[in-house]
Amino acid sequence: MVSEINLLDFIPALAGGAMIGAAAVLLMAVHGRIAGISGIVEGVLIRVGGEPAWRWAFIAGLAGAPILLAGLTSEFPQIVFPHSTPLVAVGGMLVGLGARLGGGCTSGHGVCGMARLSRRSFVATGVFMTAGFAIVYVVDHLMPAL
Repeated sequence: MVSEINLLDFIPALAGGAMIGAAAVLLMAVHGRIAGISGIVEGVLIRVGGEPAWRWAFIAGLAGAPILLAGLTSEFPQIVFPHSTPLVAVGGMLVGLGARLGGGCTSGHGVCGMARLSRRSFVATGVFMTAGFAIVYVVDHLMPAL
């Protein structure tokens, strides 16, 4: 049975997407930087470019958004991991490896690079998404006990 689609259910996703886009545009306009999370975090960890303040502010915004939402709605967003902790940890490491091999992460390539019409970013985002679809299929349908 297919459930009814309520258009109001899409408002949080649309608002979140608009905020991500606005943050990416603002970061590019103010600092001339791409809002790729892997590059931002790398810059904090190894002090790339000697300008960590905006990087820390960006990371604080990512971490603080759920706290702000909880304050506004009196409900903390639920985070659900449908698989085992070791599988989630391996997945996280593979995402990091993919971001490193791909020269950036999905936010850098998918949001910023594609907006700049970068062919490299279109290819990278396609590879990221295809790999993600394949992994979800394998884990959820071929290895459901994990």
